[in-house]
Amino acid sequence: MRTNFAFLLFAAGCAIAVPSHAAPAAAPMPPGVWVPDQGDGSYINPVLNGDYSDPDVVRVGDDFYLTASSFTNIPGLPVLHSKDLVNWTLIGYALDRNVPAAHHAAPRHGGGVWAPAIRHHGGKFYIYYPDPDFGIYMVSATDPKGPWTAPVMVDSTKGAIDPAPFWDDDGQAWLVHGYAASRAGFANVITLKKMKTDGTQTLDAGVRIIEGDKLPKAMTSQGPMPWFTTEGPKLYKRGGYYYVFAPSGSVKGGWQGVFRAKRIDGPYEARNVMDQGDTAINGPHQGAWVDTPSGEDWFLHFSDTDSYGRRVFLQPMRWNADGWPVIGAQQGKQSYGAPVSRHAKPKVAAQPVAVPANSDEFDAGYHLGWQWAANPAQDWVDGSVRGQLRLKAVSSSANLWEAGNLLTQKLPGMAFSVTSSVELRPGAIGERAGLLVMGYDYAWIGLENTVDGLRLVQTARLKSNLGLHLGALQQSSETVVTAPVAVKGPVHVRLSFAPVEVAALPPAERLYWPSMLRATHAKVTFSYSLDGATFHPLGPAFTTQPGRWVGTQVGLFAQAPSGTPSFTATRVGYADFDYFRFSQAKP
Repeated sequence: MRTNFAFLLFAAGCAIAVPSHAAPAAAPMPPGVWVPDQGDGSYINPVLNGDYSDPDVVRVGDDFYLTASSFTNIPGLPVLHSKDLVNWTLIGYALDRNVPAAHHAAPRHGGGVWAPAIRHHGGKFYIYYPDPDFGIYMVSATDPKGPWTAPVMVDSTKGAIDPAPFWDDDGQAWLVHGYAASRAGFANVITLKKMKTDGTQTLDAGVRIIEGDKLPKAMTSQGPMPWFTTEGPKLYKRGGYYYVFAPSGSVKGGWQGVFRAKRIDGPYEARNVMDQGDTAINGPHQGAWVDTPSGEDWFLHFSDTDSYGRRVFLQPMRWNADGWPVIGAQQGKQSYGAPVSRHAKPKVAAQPVAVPANSDEFDAGYHLGWQWAANPAQDWVDGSVRGQLRLKAVSSSANLWEAGNLLTQKLPGMAFSVTSSVELRPGAIGERAGLLVMGYDYAWIGLENTVDGLRLVQTARLKSNLGLHLGALQQSSETVVTAPVAVKGPVHVRLSFAPVEVAALPPAERLYWPSMLRATHAKVTFSYSLDGATFHPLGPAFTTQPGRWVGTQVGLFAQAPSGTPSFTATRVGYADFDYFRFSQAKP
């Protein structure tokens, strides 16, 4: 099935029932930034267009709080707040830096913070998260905005991932988690462990409560399917049953499974409760069940959109009389649903339209939307400067995939432009700075200090993620296009994004949904202006690629790259960025 972008992005022609409690008018969002709230009592998916992978949600009173994987990006464990599950605001982070700190001083792509779970118990917020190379950690806070405690190692099992805590009615604390085959040597297993009442340590080796390889095939819209890549468990209790919500079937080709048992340690019976059916929404994969104060049930999950990341979707959910849930729009008379693209909003108090922070004028430092590619050093940014962002030209790898001093954001929409201004004040030959689009392939436009003075360049590197491929070390190099202009003072630089669909090969060993036959990336064009008004193209167009478990990112950097005199120079320069603005896509 071929993606129809008009349907996927705007759900054109989709009939809905619009309730009378429509949100009040709010200031318009920046053009080019995705806004799910349609202002008429309905929303379109995704509710978070940014790359908030592996979302988990908890309700405390009338407030909803969401966290997500952050991998190597720091600060980590973003905490978002909403009153209606549609409009989300980033209010902080639960992790100042990845631990162990020295290990994560370099960007450990694909490592760091994997799928977390957020809960509220005994007046405190808890987030459990795994680093599959070290173990399962916990942080806690009385205020979700922080401060959060330093990470506590709860379980050191090699390859343990996707932890979720649960406090039973008798006060006993439990932890469920899955396994990463790359570290543990096996997967498709969910384990249950007892924990100390305060949730700080597991007390036993646990028991396997779900083993996908031993389960009867699941009934799906693609026919009977074996359970594989069963992970991301969330443990709940309802009506005398223990429920484990856990996706299966891989990230882009999977479905949402639910398991239930009368005893917490099983035996559990299994059912598919939502798969992608004939929709354009692949997955669905890891997510969370949450209810509203009025008793509605909802489910948030991510759907992998390749370069655009793992975006967050909101689905209606209901419990049938037989004690099983159905998520999304029911597929005929089947016991499972399919994701919706557009729907009436939850029946909660009206909330002004909101999206996570994006554009930045740097009036008072930089906003919460920014993250570093690794644990930052104190001298990467000059915090004394106001009205501009001053990044120091830090010595780092000329291959930006290996550089930690990249300050980046998630993509805020599908078709947009982002513009900034850069002025480089170099200390030595080789220093460079600019506006960056980052993934396995990366490109940037900005300034470079050469023996002939400053020059304006567009630079790209394909296959930047050096590694073994077919037994050989993968090599890559940068290509550079220089603008025929003299540089004196700041230069305005721009990236313009437009989604493109490309064919993708499905896994040969598995059945697949049609959505697995395509991938969504972005065509990026580069331009510059010396006066801030008239922009000129520079260099060839660039097609994005995601990173390791993350979508493409955009951001800023300044560096003294390896292989140049600046890398070991005694004098350090810097770059000033005056603004960073998203807008509608422009040439």
